Amino acid sequence: YKRLLLLFSICLSTFCFIQTSHAQDTKTQQPPKDAAIFKFKDGETYDFGTIEIGPEAPHTFEFTNVGNQPLFVTGVTPSCGCTHVDWDKQPIAPGQKGHISLNLITTEQKGFFKKEVYIQTNAYIPNGDRRYTIYIKGNAVKKK
Repeated sequence: YKRLLLLFSICLSTFCFIQTSHAQDTKTQQPPKDAAIFKFKDGETYDFGTIEIGPEAPHTFEFTNVGNQPLFVTGVTPSCGCTHVDWDKQPIAPGQKGHISLNLITTEQKGFFKKEVYIQTNAYIPNGDRRYTIYIKGNAVKKK
């Protein structure tokens, strides 16, 4: 019984060590040498702050392709139907700038919100995710 318990403990410890090592590897993973890479001018989250419910709230994410391959954005999908999107459809060459424009429909917001916007792209995506994600957030209040 003691041998079985010892063997189980060794197996469990080894599994935990492997999982921890893998998690650390994905966090420190560097982009491939031949890749398109996003660099957003003002970060990957835009905070509208306190906005009035009623008018649409626009924001444009500006990015630069800091990689050495052309960057393609093949689709941009907000996490809800409350955001309209548009983006540069042509390839973004290395060193060039691109844009993703959003219009948040504020009449569908109440109070604090945080929304995701998913980007389908050939660019390097950190942490092994399937799509690149940017965010918008804020606090929607009634007109005074």
